[in-house]
Amino acid sequence: MMRWVLVLGLMLAPVMAAAQELSALARLVPERSFVEERRGGVEVELMLSQPVPWRVRVLDQPPRLVLDMREVDWAGLDRMPRSSEAVAGLRAGVVRQGWSRLVMELAGPHLVAQAGMLTGAQGAKVRLRLEPADAAAFAAAAAVPEPEAWALPEVADLPARAPRGSGPVVVVLDPGHGGIDPGAERAGHSEAALMLTFARELKDVLLRDGGFTVIMTRDEDVFVPLETRISIARAAAADVFVSLHADAIAEGEAVGATLYTLSEEASDAASQALAERHDRADLMAGVDLTAQDDMVATVLMDMARTETGPRIERLALALEAAILGAGVRMHRHPRQTAGFSVLKSPDIPSILVELGFMSSAQDLARLVDAEWRGRMALALRDGLRAWAAEDAALSALPR
Repeated sequence: MMRWVLVLGLMLAPVMAAAQELSALARLVPERSFVEERRGGVEVELMLSQPVPWRVRVLDQPPRLVLDMREVDWAGLDRMPRSSEAVAGLRAGVVRQGWSRLVMELAGPHLVAQAGMLTGAQGAKVRLRLEPADAAAFAAAAAVPEPEAWALPEVADLPARAPRGSGPVVVVLDPGHGGIDPGAERAGHSEAALMLTFARELKDVLLRDGGFTVIMTRDEDVFVPLETRISIARAAAADVFVSLHADAIAEGEAVGATLYTLSEEASDAASQALAERHDRADLMAGVDLTAQDDMVATVLMDMARTETGPRIERLALALEAAILGAGVRMHRHPRQTAGFSVLKSPDIPSILVELGFMSSAQDLARLVDAEWRGRMALALRDGLRAWAAEDAALSALPR
């Protein structure tokens, strides 16, 4: 049985008309896709052969929904079942090298009420729900500019990373989810809101320490695409990237904090996917890959991971020791690996901290308890401090 995991896609930079051929990293599966009238709105499901970065927004005059995706072969779109009078037409094509666009012509104003991508072994499903809106609300939504944080930085704009141990440790805190993606929800609490609260508290703890500089991928309830979060860390010349989440499971019982690092199996695939899907300039800080082909880019990223991998392992060990030392409950398997998108930076030590399981009444009570969050924040500070000291000492050793 396939287990689907909710993720949201990458916000693209502004697109430009072009006429290049696609090499089709992903393809539409039309027989498993549809556009239907349901529960007073429009449900859209697009089955793809694999996940790709994406964004969705509405545009006015005429009203339409625009779905930009990283290189999708839309062959068979005309065969996709469509039974909604609210959708007047569909068309798809290339908007610039490597990027494709699906335009959904709307018979009247509709806003995006829900948007997400479900990924699994058989590919990825993009699910959208559109609901009717008045003309003024639609025009206002269509006129909203793209958030500046979603624009990918250029290599030339990146600050140089200071030698380890020569200044404050630059920590990027990534509160999971946000905006149209609330994450897990239990008893009136959302993962997005809980993680934002904790991230703000952890930021305060780190800044009071004096040895850290802290940047957050979001500081309000907004949607920031997954891979853009990595780009924010790179623009900040981050020494470490910490993504914060609170899990929930549908079956069984699980409690305690868990530390996730990128699995070895995912690392090779991640290098290949990054080489194919990202703009070359955004792959590695201070390394210009714009003129390199996929093989060269992949080799350079694998070389970066050869150095970064042991640093990540030491980061996980330091955080585990600090959390357990603070008497904070951890999962029976406290360190695990996964292929999360936010862990795939080849040159920035990155870790995902699941603070607990919202599906557990015990963990949820801890997550909403300010005293418990304070203990966890201090534990993470101590772990980051210990890791940074060890990392700086090791970097000074002759090679």
